[in-house]
Amino acid sequence: MPRAGLTADRLVAAAVELADETGFENVTLSALARRFGVKDASLYSHVRNLRDLRARMALRAGGELIDRIAAAVAGRAGKDALTAFADAYRAYAREHPGRYAATQIRIDQSLVADSPALRRTAEITYGMLRAYGLEEPDLTDAVRLLRATFHGYCVLEAAGGFGAPREVNASWDRAVDALHTALTHWPREEGDEPRE
Repeated sequence: MPRAGLTADRLVAAAVELADETGFENVTLSALARRFGVKDASLYSHVRNLRDLRARMALRAGGELIDRIAAAVAGRAGKDALTAFADAYRAYAREHPGRYAATQIRIDQSLVADSPALRRTAEITYGMLRAYGLEEPDLTDAVRLLRATFHGYCVLEAAGGFGAPREVNASWDRAVDALHTALTHWPREEGDEPRE
């Protein structure tokens, strides 16, 4: 492939494909250069370093994930929205393990602030949770609960960590049911006014 055809966008697209094929941790500038048939140095006019590449991968994958979630939750509320959100999240993690791993890295806060995809993620997630009558700081706590539950389940499932004979999808459905119950009956801190 001619060097002149390289762009940052093409590199990131190839990098997320490579991540799904070989694992996020195996994406290196050398591996990417080999994919394009160029020397490593050819990539540095498009990305600063591996950290920059991985941050771009995270933003791209995060945008894909929230696009899928947004389509799933459109027109839904309450438990229907939560179930659609959860199922879209899990499906993305299962179909794109390398890209999903990219969404879990910590990236520079200045990139987060400038990312439309990450702003959209916050809007959609917080919008869904506001339907449960949650406000700050409960919104942040609820987001952390959902992320920890979804991520933990997806990582354990991918690693084959569920060995009991119970069907994994049935346990997933029950976990989402439990989250709905927790969100519906969110515990109030002492001194909080009851929700109307």
